[in-house]
This record gives sequence, structure tokens and C-alpha cells, in this order.
Amino acid sequence: MNRRFLPAFFLLTCVLLAPQAWAKKKNKTDGVPVEVVVTDQMGQVIPTAIIRHPDEADRHRVNAVDGSWEASVLYMPDGSELLFLPGLSLQLEVSAPGYVTQVIQYDVRKRKNKISISLAELELDNEEIDEPMIQFGRDKPRESTSGTPAN
Repeated sequence: MNRRFLPAFFLLTCVLLAPQAWAKKKNKTDGVPVEVVVTDQMGQVIPTAIIRHPDEADRHRVNAVDGSWEASVLYMPDGSELLFLPGLSLQLEVSAPGYVTQVIQYDVRKRKNKISISLAELELDNEEIDEPMIQFGRDKPRESTSGTPAN
């Protein structure tokens, strides 16, 4: 090779191969990120929402500002990891105080795993509940055998 073209060849090689060297190689053991956004039926964020896997002991709170939660792996009580890999059928419970709990089933894809969940408010009856009358032995009036009170 001619010395005059050597710097240009070196520069061209660096430009072509550098992005491959700098790019982070995706490890086969890395999970795919899955994002869940929880809102009410009006589209307002529910800052107190909780997300959990039915077999998992931990509860995951959503971000109070935007109502989102994102993960690529869950840690099970037996110490195993549940990696979110493409093709996995993921089941999650989404709940919040004052809202009906939803159980969702989602098939994880290679990318763009964003799930929007809308929770319905609980319908509470505004009827007043009368407290039941429970009588104890000391609340019952004494009965006397004669017509006079017992001393």
C-alpha cells in the first residue's frame, strides 16, 4: 500500500469500525424493558397504584408524577429471576386504593413494550351501616323470683 494513502485508510477504518466497538452488546441474559402506565378512566395519573406479579412477594409503586413503572426482570420469593424475554406471557396485578384491581396478561415483544391500564373507581354505597346490637351477660336485666328487688 502506498504511504500516501495509509492515513486515509486508517481514518476510514476507524470511522467504519468505531460504532461497532462502542456499541453496548446486548447480553442474552438481559431482559426486555416493559413499561406500565396506570391512569383512571378520565386519563388522570393514579400516584398510589401498585404493580405486582401474582407469584411475587414485592409490590412495586408507580412513579407518582407520570404513573409509570418499568422493569426488565422480577425477583421471585424462591430466589429465581423472571426475565422479560420476547415471547413471555407476563401476568401482572394492578391495584390502587379506591379502585378495582385488574389482572392483565401481556405477551412481551422485542421492543416497544408499553402498557396503558385504566382502573375503574370502586362504587361504594353511601348507606349508613347501623352497628349491630350485641348484648353481653352484664347488659341483661336481672330477674328476681319475688316481686322485690334483690339485695
